Amino acid sequence: MPEDKTRAGSGSEPSGLQSLVQAEKLIQIAILLPCATLIGWGIGWWIDSRLHTHWVGIAGLVFGMISGMVSVIRLAMAAGDHPRRGQKSPKQKSQEQKSEEQ
Repeated sequence: MPEDKTRAGSGSEPSGLQSLVQAEKLIQIAILLPCATLIGWGIGWWIDSRLHTHWVGIAGLVFGMISGMVSVIRLAMAAGDHPRRGQKSPKQKSQEQKSEEQ
């Protein structure tokens, strides 16, 4: 079946599908921060309009920026964990070490 060649982990070279998945993860990082900031500001603005205050919008903006940065850092670290061509991931290395000890 021709589909077997594009499956994840079917060889040492990444297939076209794996490259698209990696690109999607990086695009997600670029979109996440502005969206989180906008959502935080929007929720703060809505609360401000209901409670007739002015500071909750700023707090929502700051909260959105912080939560967006935390998510961006998590995604960037997860994207960086993937091994490059011909390299083994840290999980694979630790599993090999455990099997050698036994």
